Amino acid sequence: MQDTVALAQRLVQIDTRAGNEKPAAELIADLLSRAGFDVRVEEPVAGRANVIARCGTGTPITLTGHLDTVPADPEDWSFDPFSGAIDNGRLLGRGSSDMKAGVACLVNAAIRHATEHPHGTALQLVFTFGEETGCDGARTIDRAALSPSPLLIVAEPTANRVVLGHKGTLWLRLTARGTAAHGSRPDLGDNAVAALATAAMRIHDQGDWPISPTHGPATVNVGTFHAGSQPNLVPDRAEMQLDVRTVPEFNSHNALTAISELAGPDITIESVLDLPGVGTNGDYEVVRPIVNMLDANPTAWQPDYATYFTDASVLADRLGEPTVILYGPGEPEQAHTVDESCPVTAITDATLAIGRLLESNDFRP
Repeated sequence: MQDTVALAQRLVQIDTRAGNEKPAAELIADLLSRAGFDVRVEEPVAGRANVIARCGTGTPITLTGHLDTVPADPEDWSFDPFSGAIDNGRLLGRGSSDMKAGVACLVNAAIRHATEHPHGTALQLVFTFGEETGCDGARTIDRAALSPSPLLIVAEPTANRVVLGHKGTLWLRLTARGTAAHGSRPDLGDNAVAALATAAMRIHDQGDWPISPTHGPATVNVGTFHAGSQPNLVPDRAEMQLDVRTVPEFNSHNALTAISELAGPDITIESVLDLPGVGTNGDYEVVRPIVNMLDANPTAWQPDYATYFTDASVLADRLGEPTVILYGPGEPEQAHTVDESCPVTAITDATLAIGRLLESNDFRP
């Protein structure tokens, strides 16, 4: 079996910036197939692939991670973002923390478990494309292709801390329409930019979004704004997109209602992406043994929820609403950054911890 850090290096060296995940999927599929897993590679979009693998009998634990990364412009980096080099105890490169190191941990822990405990806990592994752009790959997986599962481990970057879920995500497109006119006669037109900019500022300045006692505050960000074609033309159309992070007390329906009121009746709103939040109860009896086996500091552990979304938004429903745990060696603050890196020791520690979880007689799915 290949060393976990070496596998993480190989994955980082494969450029999967918002596409071309198939080579990474084939690498993983080959390793799992040679270890005796029943493996299927699905390619619903050319060059973009999911991997679904199973071993053992009975109800499986599901392990999941995504193979894509966000963009990386080499000119902005102090090193090659696809080198996969090790420097000063850190794995370097795009996806090192988010989340190719986590994927490598899941693969190697699963292979070791299947090899050393062939009659142990059944496993189901799901690796996806396009998570960064809205769980695109996960959404192509048919419910019938997955076995129901009581536990879903998502190897997102948590610095080897157990995280119990995350906020929901709602992306909205807001459009204002006006009347075109010559730029020298704005009085003859109706400027769509001005109308949408006014709405954008009302939304941006809203400081009273609900706060969840578990997931923290709901947030709204004006992410894009597009309008006009040249300065001497009154624009008759303007468009912006919002990123809304929802919480249990403020779901996507609540958010849409609130934003519609702030935007006003002349602004049209379209939902682009709507991913539900995920939340495992911190008092749930299964959580404490998992924390004891996985968390980097179990005695100081407190329930925590992430701000980012994961494939759990899609997979949890298709797996029968399992307990969801986010856990991986990547550092959250490294995700999507220039000069991204991941501690090598965290990769080794996470692989061993996941192995303990899979082998534990204390854990009952």
